[in-house]
Amino acid sequence: MTSQKSRLQSECKNILFLVLGCVALASGVVLFLLPNKIATGGTPGMAILLHFLSGLPTGSLMVAINLPLLLAGARYLGKPFAIRTVGAIFLSSFLVDLFSAGFGWGALSENTLLATLYGGIAVGVGVGLILRGNASAGGSTIIARIVSSRSSIKPGQVILAIDVVIILCSGLVFQDVERALWSLISIYTTTKCIDMILTGAPSEKVVHIATGQPERLSRCIMDQLGREGTILRGTGLDPDEIKTLIFVTVEARRITLLRDIVRENDAEAFMVVMDAAEMLGRGHGV
Repeated sequence: MTSQKSRLQSECKNILFLVLGCVALASGVVLFLLPNKIATGGTPGMAILLHFLSGLPTGSLMVAINLPLLLAGARYLGKPFAIRTVGAIFLSSFLVDLFSAGFGWGALSENTLLATLYGGIAVGVGVGLILRGNASAGGSTIIARIVSSRSSIKPGQVILAIDVVIILCSGLVFQDVERALWSLISIYTTTKCIDMILTGAPSEKVVHIATGQPERLSRCIMDQLGREGTILRGTGLDPDEIKTLIFVTVEARRITLLRDIVRENDAEAFMVVMDAAEMLGRGHGV
């Protein structure tokens, strides 16, 4: 009973993410990208270009592009994922046509820079939420899965290739090189927003400290930062050279304090700081 309730809650959460994602995606296309002739990546970008070539509704074109791809890639998606993806495709396509024709929404901004950035953000947030709902917006994701399953080409490379083709085509369709450059910015913004939705903004940093004073530094880090970490021991490129590495995660705003601790306790230490894109366990993540 508990397991069934948990699955129901999980599915309701997926549906919520999917609906919100479709609304965000459609809003980005209708309010910013479409009226300003700016393409984005994947299916929405293809549909925008075809809309200006054929005059057909953008949402209907999204369905026309996605359905054959979905049928071809259904075996690679799994039944629950495929069902959610069908829902996402139809809902996002319906909302695009509803917002543009039914509600008669026009451009929220005619400034190209604002339209590019906010359109990219809206589409990125939308696709990210759909992915968080264990579904796909279709298009390049399905093509990438099919190609990667039949070759050694990575999915990311396939998606990048498709986006490059969309950028080149946008320059031809709109007969304006600048439109292609604006589309490139939109796609980049969309990609960064998808990453942020899926992994969260990196508010913490991963720090590696190579030191000859591991005990002293560890004690100071625990006393002054209240953080626990891991000490790794090994050798350098010279097998006779013993190396000690402290691995710790720290809030971004406290990196300066950690840097001061390292300088005061071991002037010869070497410190590397990286973004923690995603953290799970010990109170982090889900």
